[in-house]
Amino acid sequence: MFYLAAEQILYETLALDGNERGLNMFSSKKELLRTATALAIACTALITTGANTASAGERLASLHAGQQAERPLYASVGAITRAPIGWIEFCVEYKGECASRATAPRDIVLTSKTWNDLVKVNNWVNETIKAVTDIEHWGTVERWSMGEDGYGDCEDYALLKRRMLMQAGWPREALLMTVVRDKKNDGHAVLTVKTNQGEFILDNQEAQILPWNKTGYKFVKRQSQQDQNAWVALGEPRNAPATVSAR
Repeated sequence: MFYLAAEQILYETLALDGNERGLNMFSSKKELLRTATALAIACTALITTGANTASAGERLASLHAGQQAERPLYASVGAITRAPIGWIEFCVEYKGECASRATAPRDIVLTSKTWNDLVKVNNWVNETIKAVTDIEHWGTVERWSMGEDGYGDCEDYALLKRRMLMQAGWPREALLMTVVRDKKNDGHAVLTVKTNQGEFILDNQEAQILPWNKTGYKFVKRQSQQDQNAWVALGEPRNAPATVSAR
């Protein structure tokens, strides 16, 4: 019964109409069972989110109005730059996640439903993964992973959110791994979601999904929309952090 309940939570979170695509992140039922306790906790958060569905339109309208009044909606994109070492090593371990060809840029059309889906995935991952640094987790300064064992740091949260949204049918070109300097000036990773109403940030250090220019972060670089293995500089030139190990 517990397994079936956990499976149902995943289906509802990803709105996958009961098929198996959303469960492909788990290699087996045994792996899913290892996260069942966390899923049960996340279920409470999802129920709360569902109860607030009626206010999603108002929240979205409020964000849109604020963005319109305080441009820019989109971060300034510069020249091609070096990919983070964590991404390069991630692609060696997770080859399937990085195998792709160049494509045309695509943005998400933001509606109340897509906003709700975004909030559900963001909340689920933030509630399910427990924050640890790479040193604590792996004994190394920098290692990017999917948090399969239920632990991870900032980039692992962002990578899992990206994978879940892609498996739910969202275009990769609108889901960009991004390196920033946080409010403490430490290296940090987030997921940028590009929409027709601006760029929004999914972040494990912040419960709310915020417009990029409301985070208080200094944006350094991110994946190119055309090619996920190409990274582009953001904003004014600045020194990139060597690692993105902030929790």
